[in-house]
Amino acid sequence: MARKFLYFIAVLVVLVIAALIVLRIWSTELTRYAFVPKVAFEQVRPLPAGAYANRAMWISRPDIGADDPAQWAPDGIARQQGKAAVFFIHPTSYLARKHWNAPVDEQDSARRAIYFVRAMASAFNGQAQVWAPRYRQAAFGAFLTNQPQARQALDAAYMDVRQAFDTFVAATPRETPIVLAGHSQGAFHLMRLLKDRVAGTPLAARVVAAYPIGWPISIAHDLPAMGLSPCATPDQTRCVMTWSSFAEPADPALVLEAYRARPALDGKAKGTEATLCTNPLTGRVGGSAPASANLGTLRISEELSDGELIKEAIPARCDPATGMLLIGESPEIGPFVLPGNNYHVYDIPLFWSNLRADVARRTDAWEAARETDAREAARRP
Repeated sequence: MARKFLYFIAVLVVLVIAALIVLRIWSTELTRYAFVPKVAFEQVRPLPAGAYANRAMWISRPDIGADDPAQWAPDGIARQQGKAAVFFIHPTSYLARKHWNAPVDEQDSARRAIYFVRAMASAFNGQAQVWAPRYRQAAFGAFLTNQPQARQALDAAYMDVRQAFDTFVAATPRETPIVLAGHSQGAFHLMRLLKDRVAGTPLAARVVAAYPIGWPISIAHDLPAMGLSPCATPDQTRCVMTWSSFAEPADPALVLEAYRARPALDGKAKGTEATLCTNPLTGRVGGSAPASANLGTLRISEELSDGELIKEAIPARCDPATGMLLIGESPEIGPFVLPGNNYHVYDIPLFWSNLRADVARRTDAWEAARETDAREAARRP
């Protein structure tokens, strides 16, 4: 019996090793197989005019009240509100393969979207308003394939986001500064919004900063079309803050492959040069900062429904070769780490308090600049 037991253990060990080898060699293919929809693309018709006047089309909006997930905050966070209105586009929460675009009322993805808004958009609730729309997001698998259906799905999702954004702008007083933010798929759509709805318009002057986090940005081909420059100083306004977090050793190949497979905002192919990386611990382009500069990492519960702040836990260093943000050895902050040591789900929670402080600092700088401009205008004859 003892010998049979040892044989059994030996077989299990071999199977585990074999499984690890398969995952290492074919992890990309297995991921695509698991998530890319196998169905035909279903035409997505535009929502009716005025659809986003309905409060049910928003996960977060100023009139939702106590049930608004973006208004959650961990213990110990003072509820001080600034003057900016925030438009936040949530990341992909639809993981199924039944559709290329998630039905807006699909329960599982809707529930996960609420969790993501609580964990991510809450970093922005130090401002006066947070708006986070529901939208017919592209399936997760749309980012793993070059099939034409993927582009159609992303275009359809953007159509909803653009309509929600127009409603947000119409509902926000003209003198109110705005903060634009999104994560992952939300960042992808935010980049298009900046190009289509903000760059070169009077609205651009109201932008405190844009935070398209968790999606690579081409410095040569995306940034000029977005109409904003990178945030070079901690109090700069009308600039872009972005990063994609990896523990070391990092393997961003899958992310960079998806990024390079699509044309840039200027319609050109992207090269192999490093993407934009701003450091959330310093508020500047590039560089590094120790864990002692981290004001608070939000460690999320496994249910994604709660969390606690841990100070001085995570360092950050922009990798000049790739543009990815490196966070040292793999921290134990949750189970949702993606292949390649990709801490994508935690891009915002890793630096929750620093991001909150960054938004407040840039909003104050925007307000101070407006007051200075008003005084100078008043002195002119």
